[in-house]
Amino acid sequence: MKVTVGGPLKLAFRPWVEGLENVPAAGPAILASNHLSFSDSFFLPAVLDRKVTFIAKAEYFTTPGVKGRLTAAFFKGVGQLPVDRSGARGAGEAAIRSGIEVLERGELFGIYPEGTRSPDGRLYRGKPGGLARVALATGAPVIPVAMIDTEKIQPPGKIVPKLMRPGIRIGKPLDFTRYQGMEHDRFVLRAVTDEVMYEIMKLSGQEYVDMYATAMKRQLAEAAKAEKEAGKAAKAAFAQAEKDQAEKEKAEKDGAGKNGAGKNGAGKNGAE
Repeated sequence: MKVTVGGPLKLAFRPWVEGLENVPAAGPAILASNHLSFSDSFFLPAVLDRKVTFIAKAEYFTTPGVKGRLTAAFFKGVGQLPVDRSGARGAGEAAIRSGIEVLERGELFGIYPEGTRSPDGRLYRGKPGGLARVALATGAPVIPVAMIDTEKIQPPGKIVPKLMRPGIRIGKPLDFTRYQGMEHDRFVLRAVTDEVMYEIMKLSGQEYVDMYATAMKRQLAEAAKAEKEAGKAAKAAFAQAEKDQAEKEKAEKDGAGKNGAGKNGAGKNGAE
């Protein structure tokens, strides 16, 4: 897949990279990146010599039919790991287990601490569960990564990508072994996550927002829904006003016609 996908991707978009020397040639490491676009999971592995394993929902691997099998083969080929989101703790626990397994094999594990793509290009608060727990459970170094301008290549709703040069900045590895054995301390998890997010912010130059991206997406969805409903209400009110005006004009016209007929009748009676 590095040849069939990574090669053409680098040839077409020519991504620039800084800090490649910070990725170890061997051994486990966690690549913690901001998340601007669906293409982040393709550009980052494309510029590295080593395989990077990300996590993806299991539905991508279990969809029946020819299309489902092709989708599963593609995601396996680009290093995506299926995560079963069922169970008491759902995707969070499954992601942690998967990350630990990848690192125990001495490989690179890619994760997006924000938990979802940024809705507006800003950097959002990192979720402390996955990244910090995997780092503390394995002792693997955390390498902060900043994806630059990938959201401009294919914005939401656009099918054809824009040919432009995205960037990737890779920071120096962060060592959190001083916190090993404390992966269930929520204050430690928060401190580790915030330190990583701070390094990503410095690398990316993004504006930082101290709230979760998922919460912002809910707010934006609710605002869009409210705006849509307000638009429907305004449209209905306008239509009703037009209907009322038409009925009023018709009533006035009918009344004028009756009055005219009455006057004509009176005139005829007077003539007689």
